[in-house]
Amino acid sequence: QLSCVLFRGARTPQRELVEDGQKELLHGDLTVYEVRGQYQLIVQKLELQGVGELQMRFEKLKEKLHAEGLFEQERKRPLPKYPQRIGVVTSLGAAALSDVLHVVRRRHSSLEIVIAASRVQGQGAEMELALGVEWLNRFAQEEKIDLILLTRGGGSLEDLWAFNEEILARAIAESVLPVVSAVGHEIDFTISDFVADVRAATPSAAVEIITADIVAL
Repeated sequence: QLSCVLFRGARTPQRELVEDGQKELLHGDLTVYEVRGQYQLIVQKLELQGVGELQMRFEKLKEKLHAEGLFEQERKRPLPKYPQRIGVVTSLGAAALSDVLHVVRRRHSSLEIVIAASRVQGQGAEMELALGVEWLNRFAQEEKIDLILLTRGGGSLEDLWAFNEEILARAIAESVLPVVSAVGHEIDFTISDFVADVRAATPSAAVEIITADIVAL
């Protein structure tokens, strides 16, 4: 057991984010408290690890993109009322894709779907997702596509992390086609949700939003 001391006057970034139960990486000087002959670490710098680190990265990127105006309502576009063909960026094995196809068959069976297959978690998944969005935009120059649905099912913060990466946020912001983001469950919010033109709580809810006008008609 090693006592660690973070003095009140020490200007240490992230100290206000520290909570019980978090993992931290501490940097400092190892000293001896002579009164008790006890070793202690005088903390000079700390870094959040695990979920704490991811949450901090999320907040920093969210703040950065918000400052650039990427979340502004004025830049968000309405969805086409009667889409005939949509692009879907997701994994071919994802439960989200099954949900999407099921709801499409039930509500608007003539809706055509072009799938840009991508991994939805793991290292490099954010690059594949971004390339999927870009590919569908290029495809739309030759063949009509009304909008893009970016989706996956629920998971932990780590599982959903690809949708919190800046490269994907930029791809969504630069998309000529409107983008619907449906990532995780209703309680999950990702950077992709904030940048997209429309955020849906679940993959199924996304299809209901996309097909609302055609069903009403």
